[in-house]
Order: sequence, then C-alpha cells, then structure tokens
Amino acid sequence: MTRITQAVVMLLFGGAIIRSTVTDTFLRYVKEGLRPFLLGAGILLVTAAIMTIWYDLRAARSRSSDPARGSSEPVHSSSLAAHGASELVHGASEAARGSSEPVHGSSRPAHDEHGHDDGHGHGSHEPRVGWLLLAPVMALLLLSPPALGSFAAGQSGSVGPAAASDYPPLPDGDPVEVGLMDYAGRAVFDGGKSLTGRNVKLRGFITPGPDGKPMLARMVLACCAADGRPIKIGLAGAPIDAPPDAWVDVVGVYSPQVGTDPVNQAQLAYLDVRSWQEIDEPKQPYA
Repeated sequence: MTRITQAVVMLLFGGAIIRSTVTDTFLRYVKEGLRPFLLGAGILLVTAAIMTIWYDLRAARSRSSDPARGSSEPVHSSSLAAHGASELVHGASEAARGSSEPVHGSSRPAHDEHGHDDGHGHGSHEPRVGWLLLAPVMALLLLSPPALGSFAAGQSGSVGPAAASDYPPLPDGDPVEVGLMDYAGRAVFDGGKSLTGRNVKLRGFITPGPDGKPMLARMVLACCAADGRPIKIGLAGAPIDAPPDAWVDVVGVYSPQVGTDPVNQAQLAYLDVRSWQEIDEPKQPYA
C-alpha cells in the first residue's frame, strides 16, 4: 500500500474509534474507565493521518511545479556515442540468436512504469491484500455487536464473591438497589446479616442454571470483553418466565440457600424473588 492509502485507512480507523467512544458503543468492548484513553488514541490516529495526507499532497504539488531538467543538462557526445555503440552490439547479438531461438515477442524484460521487473514480464503491483485492513474498520463503523450474554455465562464459572471483614449497612431505600457482586458477598460471607429484613433490587440478564431453572447474571470485566466472566445469582420464590438474555429487575429478600457452580465449583448466593420486571438492556451491560 502507498503511504497515502495507509493514511486513509488510519484516518478511518481513528474516526471509528472516536465515534464508538462518543456514542458509548465502546462499552460493549471495554470498561467505561478506558474512555479517555480510547478517545485520545482516536484523536492521535486522525491527526497523524491528516498530517501524512497533507505532506504527501504538498510534495506532489512541489514535484509537478518543478521545470523539466532535460533541457538544462549538457549533452555529452562521447556518452551518446558509447550508448549508440552498445545498442548496435546488442542488436547484432539479438539478430545472431534469431535463427536458432523462437521469437516470443520482445526479448527484453518487461518493466512497469516505475522500471521494476519481476522476471516474468509483469510489473510490480501494490499488495491489494492491504485493503483488507478496512474490514475491521467498516465493522466498527457499521456494526454494533451484542454484549456478552447467557451463552458466555453458561460456558464460564461464576466469579467468586469477595470476602470482607466488615460489610457496612445497606443505604436507605425500599427496595435498595444492590450490585450482584455486593449481594453475593453479603449473602455468602456475611451470612446475610446486612441483608436481613431488607428488600433488595438486583439487575441482570437471565441465564439458564445447571438444573435448567433461570438464574440472574451479569458479566464482570477485568479490562475488556475478552476476559469477561459472569457473576451468577440463584433465584428462588416467585417464578420468572423471561427468556435467556432478557434483562430484568428482580425485587426480593435474602435467601439462606447456597448453591455451587458446576463449571468451577464457586459458591452461588440465592435471592428469594417477590417480583420482577423485564427491562431494556442498560447502557453499561457489564459490572
């Protein structure tokens, strides 16, 4: 690829990164805290591409405005004579070979417009495979992939809840909204002491459990979607008939039941469901 073609690809790629960052599409790939770094990288790519294109166009204009050098250079008769003699000798040798070898067009190697020869009469060409670099750029511009859902949750073991020496009281509110990781830690390691007597609301998507019953899950990212792992909460009490991958708000109370994830043997907290409501996927689907 020429340098200006590479600059165009870089310009499109940088623009795609900026667009995904501004429109929150990047949240399907990485954590929200990486927004400023992505935005900065996109701006740098666009700036570098614009400067490269500007430099190449300016250089092209400078070359086209230069006068021809041929008339300004002296002609050396000795050089011309030597060149002519060389051509005559070459022509004589070609004529001598003509009677013994079949003629297939010109015997001189073909050159492209830049004077490069590949040994088979074909000039060199730019590697067109370089244009395949546009494929991920166009995908980033035109497609918005779904967030990791029930399939990924079913293939990975649940993230174990974090143990803590002291769990502070839940904030005011009825019900009080609690993250899945926070609820699991309080339920498994604190024995539900800080959850007793409180109505809590959990938000996540439905994923089938090992027994076929629905569970509540949310993907937890360390950095990006490639390292995403689920945090799963078992559901008891009122039945939930939402399909897999449906996002729901579930209101319930602490359940002393504790299960085990068959994938990695992690302990699973349970919620005694009182009510639930299907919702749209949140802007930030990952925990």
